[in-house]
Amino acid sequence: MRILLDPEPRLEGEIFSPAAAARLAAEHSVVRFDGGDRAAFYARELPGAEVVMGQQPLTAQAIAHAPRLRCIVNVETNFLPNIDYDACFARGIHVIAPSGVFAQPVAELGLGMALSLARDIHGAHADFVAGRERWGLDGTGRAELLGGAPMAIIGYGDLGRALHRVLAGLRPQLFVHDPWLPPEFLRRQGVEPAGLVEALGRARVVFVTASVTTDNPGFLNDAALHAMQDGAMLLLLSRAAVADFSALAAHARSGRLRIATDVFPEEPVAPDDPIRAVPGMLFSAHRAGALAGALTTIGDWVLEDLALIARDLPPVMCRRAERETVTRLRSKPISRS
Repeated sequence: MRILLDPEPRLEGEIFSPAAAARLAAEHSVVRFDGGDRAAFYARELPGAEVVMGQQPLTAQAIAHAPRLRCIVNVETNFLPNIDYDACFARGIHVIAPSGVFAQPVAELGLGMALSLARDIHGAHADFVAGRERWGLDGTGRAELLGGAPMAIIGYGDLGRALHRVLAGLRPQLFVHDPWLPPEFLRRQGVEPAGLVEALGRARVVFVTASVTTDNPGFLNDAALHAMQDGAMLLLLSRAAVADFSALAAHARSGRLRIATDVFPEEPVAPDDPIRAVPGMLFSAHRAGALAGALTTIGDWVLEDLALIARDLPPVMCRRAERETVTRLRSKPISRS
């Protein structure tokens, strides 16, 4: 198939391994954005394109200008509100994103951060380096076991399900809140469906893996956090926009909650941002999914799905945009800053 390749802010070399790049060249005709006038490039190349691989805006007019278009692949991995999805659905154009490639890496770091919160691994290390370590029972403080503990997952998409698998060895009592999934489906996954307040209130560890939608910005606010048990742990692994960071900081600063986050409202975080000085918070610089192996999996999955689409079969590796939900998603685009 003829592919218009414009993966910015991704780089072609980071999403296609040498083997995948060779397969891409052998199986497809690739036209790469030349870094010049993007509007002129699209006006020239869209009419012949069968696949657009990138995340630039595509209006209904632009899609009408692409009569051969069969698939749009967002290799940034988020569905952004910059495509006329109705025009795609009307034409039967697949819009797909390999978002699931990051689920396992993020889930594993989430487990690591939960263990550190529960046993204060990060704090004990800092104390030891500073020469103020406390030995044995004197150094356990609020430490608690995760094995068999009640836990909650807020949002049961690709990441929530990967986290469920990662947590299996701990045999937690697992509550899941996801308003887009029926309780019967969740029970079949071996979890207990719960409302938000119930999930927050019953869990010692809360993993937040929810996407940002038009319905839920800032839903983890002060009132929601007050529903959590004293000393409970909350880990924000998905998108910063679902949380009120001033409320997170206040609950961590008071010592009532232990909080970890891999994401922030503005990234990179300013050197003088007060969040950096909040005690009781464990920080990760949006690095949970940032593994070279995960990025090259993007190219592998895309090639597998394009092979299916070329045979008039549906994609199976990448997530497909759904008519009912895609226009409600509000993920913030990534950048290379």
